Parts: sequence; C-alpha cells; structure tokens
Amino acid sequence: MTDLSAFPITRQFPPRHPERLQLYSAPTPNGVKVSIMLEEVGLPYEPHYVNIFEDRSHTDEFKSLNPNGKIPAILDPDGPGGRPLPLFESGAILLYLAEKTGQLLPADPAARWETVAWLMFQMGGLGPMLGQVGYFNKFAGREIEDKRPLERYVGEAKRLLGVLEARLDGRAWIMGGDYTIADVSMLGWVRNLITFYEARELVGFDDFPAVGGWLERGLARPAVQRGLTIPARG
Repeated sequence: MTDLSAFPITRQFPPRHPERLQLYSAPTPNGVKVSIMLEEVGLPYEPHYVNIFEDRSHTDEFKSLNPNGKIPAILDPDGPGGRPLPLFESGAILLYLAEKTGQLLPADPAARWETVAWLMFQMGGLGPMLGQVGYFNKFAGREIEDKRPLERYVGEAKRLLGVLEARLDGRAWIMGGDYTIADVSMLGWVRNLITFYEARELVGFDDFPAVGGWLERGLARPAVQRGLTIPARG
C-alpha cells in the first residue's frame, strides 16, 4: 500500500485510498478548476473538503503542503519518477495534470504556449478582478461607503470580459475547436460572477454574447457539472 505518512497533511485528512491522487479543496472558483480537470481526464482521485470558513487551510498540516494557506492543493502518490508530489496553485496543478495525462493541452508547441498564456490571463487578471467584484458586491465590501473600489473592479471586469469576448468571437472554445485547460480555468469564475456574486447586471454580462455562449457550452459538459460540486461541503 502507498505510504503517504511522511506528509503532515495526511494527519489532518487521512486518506482512505492512498494510492489515488489526493485533492484538498472546496467548491470555489479556484477549487473547482482542479476537480473539473480531474473529472475531465478521468484520473482516480480522493477529494477532501477543506472548510475555508473555519480556517482549515491555515493549519500547520495544511500549510506544510501550501505555505500560502490556500486551496486547492494536491498530493499525487505517483508523481514524477514514481515519487509522491505535493503541489499547490491551481494553474500549476492544471498544467501538471495536463502533462501527466496528455489531455487538454495542445501538443503543438505554438498552440501549447498560447494556451498557457490564456491560463495566465485567468490567473493574473480575470480571476482576481472577478473576485474583487464579488467581495465588494456580495460580501463585506458592500458595507464600505466609498464605492470607488467597486466601480474600479467593475470597470476592470468589463474590460477583461471584453478581451474574452473578442477571443471567443467565432470560436467554440478559447483555443478554437479544442477545449483546453484555458477553458477549465475560467468556467467557474465566470459562472460565479453571474450567479453567486449576483453581478450579472452590474457588469452588463448580456453585452458579451460570445462569453455567454461559451459558458453555456462549458456548463453542459458532464465533467464540469460533476466537478462544480466536488468536494462536497462537509
């Protein structure tokens, strides 16, 4: 049997199936990137729900896996060279799983790097900005009397959605006919913007029909539907 006892995270989340990839996450826009990816590629895994509302990602055990104390993170017992690999940061995990399985990342070098560029667009731009819209529109930021921060992030969200709209004009997926990790990285964020964050009208989402069509196609994928609810909230 695979022995993962050298990793402190397993004391907080004991594995029932240590031979499988271990996922430590929650069904947030960043978290579901990895669960959707795992469902898409069909790699056996064991999900562990990390209750971020109770600061369960800031324990010593969890921070031994991700010093930044954020979900998602993984522990792959069958990493490079057959050795266990702990890994954090959702974008890095998507790239790792794509390379491990040979799926959802183009083999052609030019297309591969273009896909990575769009993944970075999500990591450095779309995700953080939509998250700020959510904070100032749905969470504690609503109580701030000065509305300039909200206006700033709404404006930037609209600009980024415009970039995505232009990219998707005439394309089914971000890379054209091929669904890739670039799509996986963004679906949860755009979905949350208009559902949980309640910002559909605020950002004028219906002014971006290509983005809307892309989101509908993505959400119709069975693996996406499953991944959006994994791990189940404990």
